[in-house]
Parts: sequence; C-alpha cells; structure tokens
Amino acid sequence: MDFSLSEEQLMIQNAARSFAQQQCLPGVIERDEKQQFPKQQIEELADLGFLGMMTPIQYGGAGMDTISYVLAMEEISKVDASVSVCMSVNNSLVCWGLDHYGTEQQKIKYLTPLAQGKKDGSIYIGAFLLSEPEAGSDATHQHTSAVDNGDHFILNGVKNWITNGSSASVYLVMAQTDASKGPKGINAFIVEKNTPGITIGPKENKMGIRGSDTHAISFSDVVVPKENQIGADGFGFTFAMKTLNGGRIGIAAQALGIASGAYELALAYSKQRKSFGKPIYEHQAIQFKLAEMATRIQTARLLCYQSAWEKDNGLDYTLSAAMAKLHASDTAMWVTTEAVQVHGGYGFVKEFHVERLMRDAKITQIYEGTSEIQKMVIGRSITR
Repeated sequence: MDFSLSEEQLMIQNAARSFAQQQCLPGVIERDEKQQFPKQQIEELADLGFLGMMTPIQYGGAGMDTISYVLAMEEISKVDASVSVCMSVNNSLVCWGLDHYGTEQQKIKYLTPLAQGKKDGSIYIGAFLLSEPEAGSDATHQHTSAVDNGDHFILNGVKNWITNGSSASVYLVMAQTDASKGPKGINAFIVEKNTPGITIGPKENKMGIRGSDTHAISFSDVVVPKENQIGADGFGFTFAMKTLNGGRIGIAAQALGIASGAYELALAYSKQRKSFGKPIYEHQAIQFKLAEMATRIQTARLLCYQSAWEKDNGLDYTLSAAMAKLHASDTAMWVTTEAVQVHGGYGFVKEFHVERLMRDAKITQIYEGTSEIQKMVIGRSITR
C-alpha cells in the first residue's frame, strides 16, 4: 500500500495551490458579498486544463487520474468553493458522463469544447439537470417530459438548483419519456442553452457558495434532436446515478478542501493570538480542537483518496465514494464551526474568511446526494 503521490500529482497539487492563492484569494470576499460569478477564475481554470482533467486528451481533456482531480479540488476549495463547484460539475457530471456514455459524434461536438472549457474564445461549460421542485432526493419521479416527435423530442418541465445554470452552454437533462415505466422510462439529453423555449430563472440568493450561479431552468416545447439522446431508451436514470456516483468524489474533495482551509486559518491564528500571556495554541482547550480537526481531516482525505484510487483502477467505488462524501461533508461542517470558535469574535466577521467557509460547508451535506442519501447507499452496500 503506497500513500505517496507521484511527481506529476505533486505538480498538479502545487499548480492548484498557486492558482487558488494567487487568482482566487484576491477578491473572494467581495465576490461572495456580490454573488459574483467567478468568470475570470473559470477562464484561467480552462487555461490550466482543470475543466476536463479526467477527459482523454483526444477529446480536449488533460487525461489525468482521479487522484490528481481530488488534489486540485482540495486546494481550490480551501480558498473559494464557488470556483471549485463549477469545476466539479464540469469535470465529474458533464465531461465524465459524456466521455463514458456519449456517442462519438456527441464527444466531438460537445465533450471536446467542454473539456477545454472554451469555444470560440468564450467560456464553454456544462450543467447537470436532474433535480426538480418535486424530485430532489427522490430522483425517480421526474416530471419534466420528453415526447417523441419523429426525428426529435419535445421537452417540457422545470429543473431547479442548477449549478452553472446561466453560465453553462450545454445542459445534460433527465426527462421522462414513458411515465408508465417509472425510472426505466427516463432518458438523458444534451440540450444547448440557446435553444428556443428555454427560460433561466433568477439567481438563487444562497447562504453559501454565493459566487456560483444557481438557477431554475424551464423548458417550454423545446426541440431536442434525436442524436442528442444519451444512451438507449430508458437509460437516463442509470446515467444520472452512475454519473452522480463519481460526482460524490468531487464534492467530498470540495468538503475536504473547505475543512482544510478553515483548519489552516485556525492554526495560523492560534499562533498569532495571545491570551493570558501566551499564544492560544498553548492552551489545552485550543490544542484539543486543533488535534481533532487535523485527525478528522486526515480521515476524510484518506477516504477521498481511496475512492479516487478505486475509480482509477476500475473497481466498484460506490461504497467508498458515499463514505467519503458523508464523512468529508460532516467534517467540513464541524471543522469550520470550530474554526470560527477558535477565532472568537474575529471568526464572526468576513475579514478572517472562516465565517464564509462555514457557510460554504453546509451545502456539501446537501447537494449531489444529501447525507441521509449517502447513509442509505452505505447501508444498502454493507448489508448486501
């Protein structure tokens, strides 16, 4: 069992850390306050090859392994989770899904520019449209419909909580084509954002990851060509679940990064702040907090690495990915709360960053499968 990182992986980690500190940290508080989409940072991610990290080189990607992706996600999430969630969706949900299940024509037309993150000099990223007003954790009950109309489908319905909702150029949409078949009647489609009949709702005013653009997307008699269907009839729900399985690794890495960022800030602050004549880290109460933070973070990191390694080696990573997301997201919430406590009153103000990290941490327990859903996945896996 080898816990060391390769030279290439260390280079990726260092590049991500440098990008986060030099390009994401300046202005991160202002972007959070203004709910400003990090356009410049996403463009720079594309230049680094970080928007299609695991996509094969032949389709415009960087051809990296999942562990490299986890390393990059952690470093960027330490500083700005709004940037990392855009990166996660494009890598884990959009590019990975098209790479594994798209046709050759779909890969050439859509995957290649998505993995590059740019097309004709402009940002070109994707979004994953599964959740609906009445279909969140229970994704089997899709109300968005796709009616077969000869050489195309007619799409109607509403999707919500869509990351990259207004900035994406391509949507991967799950829709019901035959309600009598239940989940086996769900199909997946590639839909271009500029297609007539698509309406993007107002940006959601969120507690955390406020820079990312989260919207509801409505479809009214939207025409989708038959060649834009992903997989055979009835494959849509399986496509969504298999894709989300890998997406859990990305969100686990994001949660790990949020926790690591808060811990590093708390550790540095504890060495600067003095109380009762000595730095506060010398007080046992603070030492115990820091010790537990470091331990929980390391266990989350090892779970992330394990799930990434299993994925890279063609093993079933369903259980490890669910465990990684569950533990890392709980760790992020706990560590950020304790980091605020270590900072005292200063932790309650924006200048010291930890209050933002605490707000950002909460969503990792909710999106791409709530903690309760992860426990269901884990429970089913261990009792088979």
